[in-house]
Formats: sequence, structure tokens, C-alpha cells
Amino acid sequence: MSQPFLPYGKQTITEEDKQAVLQALESDFLTTGPKVAEFEKVFANYLGALHAVAIANATAALHIACLALGVTEEDTVLTPTMSFAASTNCASYVGAQIEFMDCDPETGLVTPFTFAQAADKAERAGKPAKVAIVVHLNGEFADLVGISKEAKARGIELIEDACHALGTTYTDHEGKIQKIGTCQYSAFASYSFHPVKTITSGEGGMLTCKDANLARIVSELRSHGITREVDAFEDHALAFDENGKPNPWYYEMQALGFNYRLTDIACALGLSQLDRMDEIARRRREMKTVYDDLFSKSNLPITVIPTAEGSDAVRHLYPVLIDYASMGMSRAAFCNAMKDSGVGTQVHYIPTHMLPFYAKRNGNQKLEGAEKYYEKVVSLPFYPSLTDEDLKRVVETIRKILT
Repeated sequence: MSQPFLPYGKQTITEEDKQAVLQALESDFLTTGPKVAEFEKVFANYLGALHAVAIANATAALHIACLALGVTEEDTVLTPTMSFAASTNCASYVGAQIEFMDCDPETGLVTPFTFAQAADKAERAGKPAKVAIVVHLNGEFADLVGISKEAKARGIELIEDACHALGTTYTDHEGKIQKIGTCQYSAFASYSFHPVKTITSGEGGMLTCKDANLARIVSELRSHGITREVDAFEDHALAFDENGKPNPWYYEMQALGFNYRLTDIACALGLSQLDRMDEIARRRREMKTVYDDLFSKSNLPITVIPTAEGSDAVRHLYPVLIDYASMGMSRAAFCNAMKDSGVGTQVHYIPTHMLPFYAKRNGNQKLEGAEKYYEKVVSLPFYPSLTDEDLKRVVETIRKILT
């Protein structure tokens, strides 16, 4: 009997998840209802964040984060080339100039050095950066402590793309353990609930922040720029009746916003998944340990991605770096052989500066760290329903192919 195919990632749905969605479907609200506010509150409490705002997806979240920080076509935004294109597209949506940040070739992460390199380049061009987006790639902590020092000295606001890093902890400058998402060093942190992420709501995203005014702005931008806050009304003649009481139907559109709302159905699923987040985080950490141990004993030409000292990662992905040239094999041949053997793989990511849209817009650039990382990286199956035997099967399959 053939073994089941192991994809690189997939959702894990329980009976409790199904019941939560069913209850939402049977409630009075399908779109924006009480589950949205509940999901925001529980999510913020889990991270220790002051504010959380549910958004249709993480790309939309990054887009309105840029808008909330006042980014326009007059501004430059530093973005990570080693990330999904959305980490850069969000700045392009508002017309900003893009300056790509390179990364560490062993981790794929932006570093204080590569951050400073990109910031210096923007300054030399006479277009100093206003905002930078820093991704916690694979769930590993990008050194926000060091990067924030560089950013603060230059007046650059930070947005954390934390879509891979729900549950990851780090040690701050005071030696305290923090979860990514409290925004100690940034204006916003964004999260994704796509099916292959740590938890899922089908599609969905979240922004966390510590500033109440920024939370208000993104809350309005996700819903057409509309406010129903009585104290914020500008047109009093339309807003209030002859007795000075607010008209019950009244609202104001005070900015050009978007329909970036998340549904009650999605939030019900997100809440159910978040309820077992500790269990999910524990299993993901266990899987990383199992893989690390198997590869350390394998004598294969494979480098695992390290976790920074002072951090405890909850991995979204498990990529490794393979020296294909030393094996006389191309990555395409390796991935096809893995697929034929029942094991899925993926590459995270093609550097964004190499994608045709940005290569035409920004010109052909050479970002050596990202290109070296890209040459070797491949992501292996990684999701909580995998057993230790499944992980051993993955490594054994790699051994057979490479040797």
C-alpha cells in the first residue's frame, strides 16, 4: 500500500473548528458581528498587545498600515526582498518608491547591517526612507532590537510582517521575554491566517499596535473610511437631531477606505484555532527539534536555519539549505524526485527584486545575500498533524535522492 502524499503545508481542522463555524452560520451575523470583536480581543490578549484589528487578509493589513503611517508617492519604503511579494506590494499600492533590503544568506532575515545598507542607499539618492517593513521569515525573529536602533536614528517607522511568526518569542533590550506582536519596536505588526499559516481562518489577517489612534485609523480604513463614533462626527447639522441627539442611522465617511473587513464566520474559525494555540506552538517546536536532530545525524550536505540566541521560534515553515552543486543535481531535479517519492516541497521565496515587475521598475539589482539564500533554500513538509515518523520519512527520502 502506497504512503500518503505529504504536502509542504496544509491546514489542520478539528471537529471543534467545524462546530464553531456551524454555530456562526446559525447565528444572526455572518459578516461583521460579535465574533470579530471577540477574535480581536482574544488575539491581543494572547500576544500581550494593546490593540488588534481584524482585516480581510495580511496583504490588506500591510496596505492600510502604510496608509495609516501616511505613506504616499512622495515617500520611500524599505522592504525585504526575501519575502512574499505582498511585503513590497503593500507599499507599491500607495505609490511609494521601493528600496530593497538584502538579507543574511544563512537565515534569509533582514539584519541591522542590511537595513542600514538600504537606508543609506535611499539617503544617497535624496529620498530617505519613511517606513520599513521587516519580515520574521519562517517564524524566526529578525533582530528588531538592533534594527530599531538604526531606524530610530533615521526617523524611520517600522512595520513588522509577522505573518510567519505567531507565537515566536524574543528577549528585549531589558532582558524580558516578549511575544512578537506587542509592537515594542514598531508601529504595527501584521499577521496572516491563510490555511498554511500557524492558525487559519480560511483567509484573514490581523494588525496589532500599541497606539490607540493608529488602531482607530486602520479600523476605519478597513471599512470604507467610515466612522460611527459620535465624538468624531464633523457635520453636526446632519449628525444630530433638533434635541442634539445623534441620528440613529448616521455615519460619516471621512477618508477613502476599503472593504477589508473579516467575516464572523472566519473569526469563529480563528477563535477556535487560537484556543489551541499553545498546543499548536508546542508541536511546531517539537517538529523543528526532530528535524534538526535528524539532519544533524544525517551527514547530508544540508544546512538547517538557526534560531537566534534569546529567541524561541514557533516555525511556520521548515526550510533547509542544500548545496545542490556539490551533489551534481539541480533543485528542480531534487524537487521533482521528492514529489515522485510522495513528498511535497516549495521554495520560499523568489527574491522580490528579481520578479519582472520590480526588475523593470527598480532596474536589475544584485542583492547577494538574498540570491545566495534563494539558490539553496527549499521548504519541507511542516504542519502539526505530521507525525515523527512522517518527519523521518521526509529525511530518509532526501537521503535516498541525494545519495
